Amino acid sequence: MTQDVEMKDHQTLLSVSSAVTSALHHLKEIASLIESGSYTKEIRRIFRAVRLTFGLRRKLTAPLLSAFIDFALQPGSEAHARLSLFLPKEGEHDMEVDTATSSVQTPAKYLLPELEIYCYLLVLLFLIDQKKYNEAKACSSASINRLKSLNRRTLDVIASRLYFYYSYSYELTGDLAEIRGNLLALHRIATLHHDELGQETLLNLLLRNYLHYNLYDQAEKLRSKAPRFEAHSNQQFCRYLFYLGKIRTIQLEYTDAKESLLQAARKAPVAARGFRIQCNKWAILVRLLLGEIPERTIFMQKGMEKALRPYFELTNAVRIGDLELFRTVAEKFASTFSTDKTHNLIVRLRHNVIRTGLRNISISYSCISLAEVAEKLRLNSETPVADAQSIIAKAIRDGAIDATLDHANGWMVSKETGDIYSTNEPQIAFHSRIAFCLNMHNEAVRALHFPPNTHKEKEIAEKRRERQQQEQELAKHIAEEDDDDF
Repeated sequence: MTQDVEMKDHQTLLSVSSAVTSALHHLKEIASLIESGSYTKEIRRIFRAVRLTFGLRRKLTAPLLSAFIDFALQPGSEAHARLSLFLPKEGEHDMEVDTATSSVQTPAKYLLPELEIYCYLLVLLFLIDQKKYNEAKACSSASINRLKSLNRRTLDVIASRLYFYYSYSYELTGDLAEIRGNLLALHRIATLHHDELGQETLLNLLLRNYLHYNLYDQAEKLRSKAPRFEAHSNQQFCRYLFYLGKIRTIQLEYTDAKESLLQAARKAPVAARGFRIQCNKWAILVRLLLGEIPERTIFMQKGMEKALRPYFELTNAVRIGDLELFRTVAEKFASTFSTDKTHNLIVRLRHNVIRTGLRNISISYSCISLAEVAEKLRLNSETPVADAQSIIAKAIRDGAIDATLDHANGWMVSKETGDIYSTNEPQIAFHSRIAFCLNMHNEAVRALHFPPNTHKEKEIAEKRRERQQQEQELAKHIAEEDDDDF
Protein backbone atom coordinates (compact mmCIF):
# COMPACT_ATOMS: atom_id res chain seq x y z
CA MET A 1 0.00 0.00 0.00
CA THR A 2 2.77 2.43 0.90
CA GLN A 3 4.52 1.65 -2.41
CA ASP A 4 1.30 2.34 -4.35
CA VAL A 5 0.87 5.68 -2.60
CA GLU A 6 4.49 6.60 -3.33
CA MET A 7 4.03 5.64 -7.01
CA LYS A 8 0.89 7.83 -7.27
CA ASP A 9 2.68 10.77 -5.66
CA HIS A 10 5.60 10.31 -8.04
CA GLN A 11 3.29 10.17 -11.08
CA THR A 12 1.46 13.30 -9.92
CA LEU A 13 4.78 15.11 -9.46
CA LEU A 14 5.90 14.05 -12.94
CA SER A 15 2.64 15.26 -14.53
CA VAL A 16 2.93 18.63 -12.78
CA SER A 17 6.54 18.92 -13.89
CA SER A 18 5.69 18.11 -17.52
CA ALA A 19 2.79 20.62 -17.52
CA VAL A 20 5.04 23.37 -16.16
CA THR A 21 7.76 22.51 -18.67
CA SER A 22 5.30 22.61 -21.59
CA ALA A 23 3.79 25.94 -20.52
CA LEU A 24 7.26 27.36 -19.93
CA HIS A 25 8.26 26.34 -23.44
CA HIS A 26 5.26 28.25 -24.84
CA LEU A 27 6.13 31.31 -22.78
CA LYS A 28 9.70 31.19 -24.12
CA GLU A 29 8.35 31.13 -27.67
CA ILE A 30 6.16 34.15 -26.88
CA ALA A 31 9.18 35.92 -25.40
CA SER A 32 11.20 35.26 -28.57
CA LEU A 33 8.26 36.61 -30.60
CA ILE A 34 8.23 39.81 -28.53
CA GLU A 35 12.02 40.08 -28.84
CA SER A 36 11.95 39.76 -32.64
CA GLY A 37 9.04 42.21 -32.85
CA SER A 38 10.99 44.69 -30.75
CA TYR A 39 14.12 44.45 -32.89
CA THR A 40 12.30 44.60 -36.25
CA LYS A 41 9.69 47.16 -35.07
CA GLU A 42 6.86 44.87 -36.23
CA ILE A 43 3.87 45.55 -33.99
CA ARG A 44 1.87 42.64 -35.45
CA ARG A 45 4.24 40.15 -33.79
CA ILE A 46 3.62 41.71 -30.39
CA PHE A 47 -0.14 41.63 -31.09
CA ARG A 48 0.20 37.92 -31.78
CA ALA A 49 2.25 37.39 -28.61
CA VAL A 50 -0.46 39.04 -26.49
CA ARG A 51 -3.16 36.88 -28.12
CA LEU A 52 -1.16 33.71 -27.43
CA THR A 53 -0.66 34.79 -23.82
CA PHE A 54 -4.38 34.85 -23.07
CA GLY A 55 -4.60 31.28 -24.36
CA LEU A 56 -2.13 30.28 -21.62
CA ARG A 57 -3.79 32.32 -18.89
CA ARG A 58 -5.37 29.35 -17.10
CA LYS A 59 -2.03 27.54 -16.96
CA LEU A 60 -0.21 30.32 -15.10
CA THR A 61 1.15 29.17 -11.73
CA ALA A 62 3.65 30.57 -9.27
CA PRO A 63 6.43 28.06 -10.15
CA LEU A 64 5.90 28.69 -13.86
CA LEU A 65 6.06 32.46 -13.46
CA SER A 66 9.14 32.21 -11.23
CA ALA A 67 10.90 30.09 -13.84
CA PHE A 68 9.95 32.45 -16.66
CA ILE A 69 11.04 35.55 -14.71
CA ASP A 70 14.42 33.88 -14.08
CA PHE A 71 14.67 33.28 -17.83
CA ALA A 72 13.48 36.70 -19.08
CA LEU A 73 14.97 39.01 -16.43
CA GLN A 74 18.45 39.24 -15.00
CA PRO A 75 18.58 37.72 -11.51
CA GLY A 76 19.33 40.43 -9.00
CA SER A 77 17.87 43.21 -11.13
CA GLU A 78 15.32 45.61 -9.64
CA ALA A 79 12.46 44.30 -11.82
CA HIS A 80 13.30 40.67 -10.95
CA ALA A 81 13.35 41.40 -7.21
CA ARG A 82 10.09 43.40 -7.33
CA LEU A 83 8.15 40.80 -9.31
CA SER A 84 9.43 37.92 -7.18
CA LEU A 85 7.87 39.56 -4.13
CA PHE A 86 4.37 39.31 -5.67
CA LEU A 87 4.64 35.56 -6.26
CA PRO A 88 3.67 33.32 -3.31
CA LYS A 89 6.13 30.79 -1.97
CA GLU A 90 5.06 27.28 -2.92
CA GLY A 91 5.76 23.92 -1.28
CA GLU A 92 8.89 21.84 -1.56
CA HIS A 93 7.64 19.87 -4.58
CA ASP A 94 6.90 23.02 -6.53
CA MET A 95 10.30 24.43 -5.61
CA GLU A 96 11.92 21.25 -6.97
CA VAL A 97 10.01 21.69 -10.22
CA ASP A 98 11.03 25.32 -10.34
CA THR A 99 14.73 24.58 -9.90
CA ALA A 100 14.57 21.67 -12.32
CA THR A 101 13.07 23.79 -15.07
CA SER A 102 15.15 26.89 -14.46
CA SER A 103 18.53 25.17 -14.07
CA VAL A 104 18.76 24.49 -17.80
CA GLN A 105 17.88 28.04 -18.79
CA THR A 106 20.28 30.79 -19.67
CA PRO A 107 19.26 34.27 -18.67
CA ALA A 108 18.96 37.00 -21.27
CA LYS A 109 22.13 38.95 -21.96
CA TYR A 110 20.46 42.30 -21.46
CA LEU A 111 17.02 43.42 -20.40
CA LEU A 112 14.46 44.43 -23.03
CA PRO A 113 11.79 46.86 -21.75
CA GLU A 114 9.16 44.88 -23.71
CA LEU A 115 10.02 41.67 -21.86
CA GLU A 116 10.07 43.45 -18.51
CA ILE A 117 6.59 44.95 -19.07
CA TYR A 118 5.38 41.59 -20.37
CA CYS A 119 6.49 39.95 -17.10
CA TYR A 120 4.50 42.58 -15.20
CA LEU A 121 1.45 41.67 -17.30
CA LEU A 122 1.83 37.94 -16.58
CA VAL A 123 2.17 38.45 -12.83
CA LEU A 124 -0.81 40.85 -12.81
CA LEU A 125 -3.01 38.33 -14.64
CA PHE A 126 -1.97 35.62 -12.16
CA LEU A 127 -2.76 37.78 -9.12
CA ILE A 128 -6.19 38.79 -10.46
CA ASP A 129 -7.08 35.17 -11.27
CA GLN A 130 -6.01 34.16 -7.75
CA LYS A 131 -8.27 36.97 -6.37
CA LYS A 132 -5.34 38.65 -4.63
CA TYR A 133 -6.62 42.10 -5.47
CA ASN A 134 -4.47 44.16 -3.09
CA GLU A 135 -1.29 42.58 -4.45
CA ALA A 136 -2.67 43.13 -7.97
CA LYS A 137 -3.13 46.83 -7.19
CA ALA A 138 0.47 47.13 -6.00
CA CYS A 139 1.79 45.23 -9.03
CA SER A 140 -0.24 47.28 -11.52
CA SER A 141 0.86 50.56 -9.89
CA ALA A 142 4.51 49.48 -10.11
CA SER A 143 4.09 48.56 -13.79
CA ILE A 144 2.43 51.92 -14.58
CA ASN A 145 5.25 53.82 -12.85
CA ARG A 146 7.75 51.89 -14.95
CA LEU A 147 5.78 52.58 -18.14
CA LYS A 148 5.81 56.33 -17.56
CA SER A 149 9.59 56.38 -18.00
CA LEU A 150 9.48 54.54 -21.35
CA ASN A 151 8.62 55.82 -24.82
CA ARG A 152 8.75 52.94 -27.32
CA ARG A 153 6.09 52.25 -29.94
CA THR A 154 6.68 48.50 -29.58
CA LEU A 155 5.39 48.80 -26.01
CA ASP A 156 2.00 50.26 -27.00
CA VAL A 157 0.20 46.91 -27.36
CA ILE A 158 1.34 45.49 -24.00
CA ALA A 159 0.87 48.87 -22.32
CA SER A 160 -2.77 49.06 -23.46
CA ARG A 161 -3.47 45.73 -21.76
CA LEU A 162 -1.69 46.90 -18.61
CA TYR A 163 -3.83 50.07 -18.54
CA PHE A 164 -6.98 47.93 -18.64
CA TYR A 165 -5.95 45.61 -15.82
CA TYR A 166 -4.63 48.55 -13.80
CA SER A 167 -8.12 50.06 -13.82
CA TYR A 168 -9.76 46.65 -13.36
CA SER A 169 -7.76 45.81 -10.22
CA TYR A 170 -8.78 49.10 -8.61
CA GLU A 171 -12.40 48.58 -9.68
CA LEU A 172 -12.47 45.16 -8.00
CA THR A 173 -11.47 46.75 -4.69
CA GLY A 174 -13.88 49.68 -5.07
CA ASP A 175 -11.10 52.29 -5.30
CA LEU A 176 -11.73 53.41 -8.87
CA ALA A 177 -11.88 57.11 -7.98
CA GLU A 178 -8.27 57.04 -6.69
CA ILE A 179 -6.73 56.53 -10.14
CA ARG A 180 -8.80 59.04 -12.14
CA GLY A 181 -6.08 61.67 -12.05
CA ASN A 182 -3.46 59.09 -12.97
CA LEU A 183 -5.54 57.90 -15.94
CA LEU A 184 -5.88 61.50 -17.16
CA ALA A 185 -2.10 61.95 -16.92
CA LEU A 186 -1.54 58.68 -18.82
CA HIS A 187 -3.99 59.79 -21.53
CA ARG A 188 -2.08 63.06 -21.89
CA ILE A 189 1.23 61.15 -22.18
CA ALA A 190 -0.26 58.78 -24.78
CA THR A 191 -1.49 61.76 -26.81
CA LEU A 192 1.95 63.40 -26.74
CA HIS A 193 3.58 60.11 -27.75
CA HIS A 194 1.02 59.59 -30.58
CA ASP A 195 0.04 56.26 -29.01
CA GLU A 196 -3.40 55.90 -30.60
CA LEU A 197 -4.12 52.45 -29.15
CA GLY A 198 -3.27 53.75 -25.68
CA GLN A 199 -5.49 56.80 -26.24
CA GLU A 200 -8.43 54.55 -27.19
CA THR A 201 -7.97 52.32 -24.17
CA LEU A 202 -7.47 55.17 -21.68
CA LEU A 203 -10.42 57.16 -23.05
CA ASN A 204 -12.70 54.15 -22.50
CA LEU A 205 -11.27 53.61 -19.01
CA LEU A 206 -11.91 57.25 -18.12
CA LEU A 207 -15.47 57.08 -19.47
CA ARG A 208 -16.06 53.92 -17.44
CA ASN A 209 -14.60 55.65 -14.39
CA TYR A 210 -16.95 58.63 -14.75
CA LEU A 211 -20.03 56.51 -15.51
CA HIS A 212 -19.29 54.25 -12.54
CA TYR A 213 -19.93 57.26 -10.29
CA ASN A 214 -22.77 58.63 -12.49
CA LEU A 215 -20.70 61.63 -13.62
CA TYR A 216 -22.33 61.81 -17.05
CA ASP A 217 -21.67 65.51 -17.67
CA GLN A 218 -17.95 65.13 -17.05
CA ALA A 219 -17.86 62.02 -19.23
CA GLU A 220 -19.52 63.89 -22.12
CA LYS A 221 -17.12 66.84 -21.77
CA LEU A 222 -14.13 64.50 -21.91
CA ARG A 223 -15.57 62.54 -24.85
CA SER A 224 -16.33 65.66 -26.87
CA LYS A 225 -12.86 67.17 -26.37
CA ALA A 226 -10.78 63.99 -26.74
CA PRO A 227 -9.17 63.49 -30.17
CA ARG A 228 -10.89 60.93 -32.40
CA PHE A 229 -9.28 58.83 -35.12
CA GLU A 230 -9.81 55.56 -36.92
CA ALA A 231 -10.35 52.71 -34.47
CA HIS A 232 -7.38 50.35 -34.03
CA SER A 233 -9.14 47.80 -31.82
CA ASN A 234 -12.62 46.44 -32.41
CA GLN A 235 -13.07 45.70 -28.70
CA GLN A 236 -12.21 49.27 -27.70
CA PHE A 237 -14.51 50.66 -30.40
CA CYS A 238 -17.40 48.51 -29.11
CA ARG A 239 -16.80 49.76 -25.57
CA TYR A 240 -16.73 53.36 -26.79
CA LEU A 241 -20.06 52.91 -28.61
CA PHE A 242 -21.61 51.37 -25.47
CA TYR A 243 -20.48 54.23 -23.23
CA LEU A 244 -21.61 56.76 -25.85
CA GLY A 245 -25.03 55.08 -25.95
CA LYS A 246 -25.36 55.31 -22.16
CA ILE A 247 -24.42 59.00 -22.17
CA ARG A 248 -26.89 59.77 -24.98
CA THR A 249 -29.65 57.88 -23.12
CA ILE A 250 -29.21 59.93 -19.96
CA GLN A 251 -29.21 63.10 -22.09
CA LEU A 252 -32.60 62.08 -23.60
CA GLU A 253 -31.08 61.70 -27.09
CA TYR A 254 -32.73 58.34 -27.61
CA THR A 255 -32.32 58.04 -31.40
CA ASP A 256 -28.52 58.46 -31.27
CA ALA A 257 -28.37 56.21 -28.20
CA LYS A 258 -30.28 53.45 -29.97
CA GLU A 259 -27.96 53.58 -32.98
CA SER A 260 -24.81 53.42 -30.81
CA LEU A 261 -26.07 50.59 -28.59
CA LEU A 262 -27.28 48.42 -31.46
CA GLN A 263 -24.01 48.97 -33.34
CA ALA A 264 -22.02 47.99 -30.24
CA ALA A 265 -24.08 44.80 -29.84
CA ARG A 266 -23.60 43.88 -33.52
CA LYS A 267 -19.84 44.54 -33.56
CA ALA A 268 -19.11 42.75 -30.27
CA PRO A 269 -17.54 39.28 -30.54
CA VAL A 270 -19.82 36.30 -29.95
CA ALA A 271 -17.67 35.22 -27.00
CA ALA A 272 -18.32 38.55 -25.20
CA ARG A 273 -21.74 37.44 -23.98
CA GLY A 274 -21.83 39.63 -20.88
CA PHE A 275 -21.06 42.75 -22.90
CA ARG A 276 -23.72 41.91 -25.49
CA ILE A 277 -26.27 41.33 -22.72
CA GLN A 278 -25.58 44.79 -21.27
CA CYS A 279 -25.89 46.38 -24.73
CA ASN A 280 -29.22 44.62 -25.31
CA LYS A 281 -30.60 45.66 -21.92
CA TRP A 282 -29.94 49.33 -22.59
CA ALA A 283 -31.08 49.08 -26.22
CA ILE A 284 -34.40 47.51 -25.13
CA LEU A 285 -35.08 50.35 -22.69
CA VAL A 286 -34.15 53.00 -25.25
CA ARG A 287 -36.49 51.47 -27.82
CA LEU A 288 -39.29 51.40 -25.26
CA LEU A 289 -38.66 55.06 -24.45
CA LEU A 290 -38.89 55.80 -28.19
CA GLY A 291 -42.31 54.15 -28.27
CA GLU A 292 -41.09 51.03 -30.08
CA ILE A 293 -41.71 47.44 -29.02
CA PRO A 294 -38.61 45.21 -29.42
CA GLU A 295 -39.03 41.95 -31.33
CA ARG A 296 -39.45 38.75 -29.34
CA THR A 297 -36.35 37.24 -30.99
CA ILE A 298 -34.15 39.72 -29.10
CA PHE A 299 -35.14 38.13 -25.79
CA MET A 300 -34.71 34.59 -27.15
CA GLN A 301 -31.05 34.87 -28.15
CA LYS A 302 -28.93 31.91 -27.16
CA GLY A 303 -27.52 32.26 -23.66
CA MET A 304 -29.41 35.50 -22.92
CA GLU A 305 -32.91 34.28 -22.07
CA LYS A 306 -32.41 34.26 -18.30
CA ALA A 307 -30.58 37.60 -18.16
CA LEU A 308 -33.17 39.38 -20.34
CA ARG A 309 -36.21 37.85 -18.61
CA PRO A 310 -36.92 40.95 -16.41
CA TYR A 311 -36.79 43.19 -19.46
CA PHE A 312 -39.09 40.85 -21.38
CA GLU A 313 -41.76 41.11 -18.68
CA LEU A 314 -41.24 44.87 -18.56
CA THR A 315 -41.71 45.09 -22.33
CA ASN A 316 -44.90 43.05 -22.07
CA ALA A 317 -46.29 45.48 -19.46
CA VAL A 318 -45.44 48.48 -21.66
CA ARG A 319 -46.97 46.82 -24.74
CA ILE A 320 -50.25 46.13 -22.95
CA GLY A 321 -50.32 49.53 -21.26
CA ASP A 322 -51.14 48.04 -17.84
CA LEU A 323 -49.80 50.37 -15.17
CA GLU A 324 -50.44 47.93 -12.32
CA LEU A 325 -48.53 45.14 -14.11
CA PHE A 326 -45.72 47.63 -14.78
CA ARG A 327 -45.50 48.46 -11.05
CA THR A 328 -45.47 44.76 -10.15
CA VAL A 329 -42.63 43.97 -12.57
CA ALA A 330 -40.64 47.02 -11.41
CA GLU A 331 -40.95 45.93 -7.76
CA LYS A 332 -40.28 42.26 -8.52
CA PHE A 333 -36.99 42.91 -10.31
CA ALA A 334 -35.97 46.08 -8.43
CA SER A 335 -32.66 44.56 -7.32
CA THR A 336 -31.79 43.52 -10.89
CA PHE A 337 -32.57 46.99 -12.26
CA SER A 338 -30.53 48.63 -9.50
CA THR A 339 -27.56 46.37 -10.25
CA ASP A 340 -27.81 47.21 -13.96
CA LYS A 341 -28.18 50.93 -13.08
CA THR A 342 -31.31 51.17 -15.23
CA HIS A 343 -33.79 52.02 -12.48
CA ASN A 344 -33.98 55.70 -13.48
CA LEU A 345 -34.83 54.74 -17.06
CA ILE A 346 -37.63 52.47 -15.87
CA VAL A 347 -39.11 55.36 -13.89
CA ARG A 348 -39.22 57.30 -17.17
CA LEU A 349 -41.16 54.44 -18.80
CA ARG A 350 -44.22 55.05 -16.59
CA HIS A 351 -45.37 57.85 -18.88
CA ASN A 352 -45.10 55.55 -21.92
CA VAL A 353 -47.19 52.89 -20.18
CA ILE A 354 -49.94 55.41 -19.41
CA ARG A 355 -49.91 56.72 -22.97
CA THR A 356 -50.17 53.21 -24.43
CA GLY A 357 -53.09 52.37 -22.15
CA LEU A 358 -54.80 55.64 -23.06
CA ARG A 359 -54.35 54.90 -26.77
CA ASN A 360 -55.99 51.48 -26.32
CA ILE A 361 -58.91 53.08 -24.45
CA SER A 362 -59.44 55.72 -27.16
CA ILE A 363 -59.58 53.00 -29.82
CA SER A 364 -62.00 50.84 -27.82
CA TYR A 365 -64.45 53.55 -26.66
CA SER A 366 -66.06 56.33 -28.67
CA CYS A 367 -67.05 58.11 -25.44
CA ILE A 368 -65.91 57.38 -21.90
CA SER A 369 -65.96 59.31 -18.64
CA LEU A 370 -62.79 60.59 -17.06
CA ALA A 371 -63.46 58.59 -13.90
CA GLU A 372 -63.55 55.34 -15.89
CA VAL A 373 -60.34 56.34 -17.71
CA ALA A 374 -58.65 56.87 -14.33
CA GLU A 375 -59.95 53.50 -13.14
CA LYS A 376 -58.78 51.65 -16.24
CA LEU A 377 -55.38 53.32 -16.12
CA ARG A 378 -55.23 52.50 -12.37
CA LEU A 379 -54.10 55.93 -11.34
CA ASN A 380 -53.56 55.61 -7.60
CA SER A 381 -53.51 59.26 -6.58
CA GLU A 382 -55.58 61.63 -4.44
CA THR A 383 -57.24 63.27 -7.48
CA PRO A 384 -57.38 60.56 -10.17
CA VAL A 385 -59.98 62.37 -12.32
CA ALA A 386 -57.91 65.57 -12.48
CA ASP A 387 -54.77 63.55 -13.26
CA ALA A 388 -56.61 61.67 -16.02
CA GLN A 389 -57.84 64.95 -17.49
CA SER A 390 -54.33 66.43 -17.63
CA ILE A 391 -52.90 63.21 -19.10
CA ILE A 392 -55.57 63.13 -21.82
CA ALA A 393 -55.07 66.81 -22.64
CA LYS A 394 -51.32 66.32 -23.03
CA ALA A 395 -51.80 63.20 -25.19
CA ILE A 396 -54.23 65.11 -27.47
CA ARG A 397 -51.79 68.01 -27.76
CA ASP A 398 -48.88 65.66 -28.61
CA GLY A 399 -51.00 63.84 -31.21
CA ALA A 400 -50.85 60.49 -29.43
CA ILE A 401 -54.65 60.09 -29.57
CA ASP A 402 -57.33 61.58 -31.83
CA ALA A 403 -59.99 62.71 -29.36
CA THR A 404 -61.58 65.71 -27.67
CA LEU A 405 -62.32 66.58 -24.05
CA ASP A 406 -65.84 67.47 -22.94
CA HIS A 407 -65.07 69.42 -19.76
CA ALA A 408 -68.74 70.13 -19.00
CA ASN A 409 -69.78 66.46 -18.84
CA GLY A 410 -66.35 65.05 -17.90
CA TRP A 411 -66.02 62.85 -20.99
CA MET A 412 -63.37 61.91 -23.47
CA VAL A 413 -64.87 61.69 -26.96
CA SER A 414 -62.82 59.75 -29.51
CA LYS A 415 -63.07 60.71 -33.16
CA GLU A 416 -64.22 57.98 -35.49
CA THR A 417 -61.53 56.37 -37.55
CA GLY A 418 -62.69 56.45 -41.14
CA ASP A 419 -61.57 54.33 -44.06
CA ILE A 420 -57.96 55.34 -44.59
CA TYR A 421 -58.05 54.07 -48.19
CA SER A 422 -60.61 56.74 -49.07
CA THR A 423 -58.02 59.42 -48.30
CA ASN A 424 -54.81 60.45 -50.02
CA GLU A 425 -52.55 58.84 -47.39
CA PRO A 426 -51.90 55.60 -49.37
CA GLN A 427 -51.00 57.66 -52.42
CA ILE A 428 -48.63 59.80 -50.36
CA ALA A 429 -47.02 56.71 -48.85
CA PHE A 430 -46.49 55.07 -52.26
CA HIS A 431 -45.18 58.33 -53.69
CA SER A 432 -42.56 58.61 -50.93
CA ARG A 433 -41.44 55.02 -51.50
CA ILE A 434 -41.17 55.51 -55.27
CA ALA A 435 -39.25 58.76 -54.77
CA PHE A 436 -36.87 56.97 -52.40
CA CYS A 437 -36.20 54.20 -54.95
CA LEU A 438 -35.67 56.70 -57.77
CA ASN A 439 -33.25 58.74 -55.68
CA MET A 440 -31.33 55.61 -54.75
CA HIS A 441 -31.15 54.64 -58.46
CA ASN A 442 -29.91 58.09 -59.44
CA GLU A 443 -27.27 58.07 -56.71
CA ALA A 444 -26.11 54.61 -57.80
CA VAL A 445 -25.78 55.80 -61.42
CA ARG A 446 -23.82 58.85 -60.33
CA ALA A 447 -21.53 56.67 -58.23
CA LEU A 448 -20.63 54.38 -61.14
CA HIS A 449 -16.92 54.31 -61.95
CA PHE A 450 -15.84 54.33 -65.60
CA PRO A 451 -12.31 53.62 -66.80
CA PRO A 452 -10.38 56.77 -67.75
CA ASN A 453 -10.39 58.01 -71.39
CA THR A 454 -13.18 55.62 -72.34
CA HIS A 455 -14.71 58.06 -74.84
CA LYS A 456 -11.33 58.60 -76.50
CA GLU A 457 -10.77 54.86 -76.85
CA LYS A 458 -14.21 54.59 -78.41
CA GLU A 459 -13.34 57.29 -80.97
CA ILE A 460 -10.00 55.65 -81.75
CA ALA A 461 -11.73 52.32 -82.33
CA GLU A 462 -14.23 53.89 -84.72
CA LYS A 463 -11.46 55.65 -86.68
CA ARG A 464 -9.51 52.40 -86.88
CA ARG A 465 -12.57 50.64 -88.23
CA GLU A 466 -13.10 53.35 -90.87
CA ARG A 467 -9.44 53.21 -91.90
CA GLN A 468 -9.53 49.45 -92.28
CA GLN A 469 -12.69 49.71 -94.35
CA GLN A 470 -11.10 52.35 -96.61
CA GLU A 471 -7.98 50.19 -97.03
CA GLN A 472 -10.11 47.20 -97.98
CA GLU A 473 -12.04 49.27 -100.56
CA LEU A 474 -8.77 50.66 -101.98
CA ALA A 475 -7.23 47.20 -102.23
CA LYS A 476 -10.35 45.91 -103.96
CA HIS A 477 -10.29 48.83 -106.41
CA ILE A 478 -6.60 48.24 -107.21
CA ALA A 479 -7.28 44.56 -107.74
CA GLU A 480 -10.10 45.37 -110.18
CA GLU A 481 -7.81 47.75 -112.12
CA ASP A 482 -5.18 45.05 -112.37
CA ASP A 483 -7.75 42.65 -113.77
CA ASP A 484 -8.76 45.25 -116.37
CA ASP A 485 -5.13 45.68 -117.45
CA PHE A 486 -4.88 42.00 -118.20
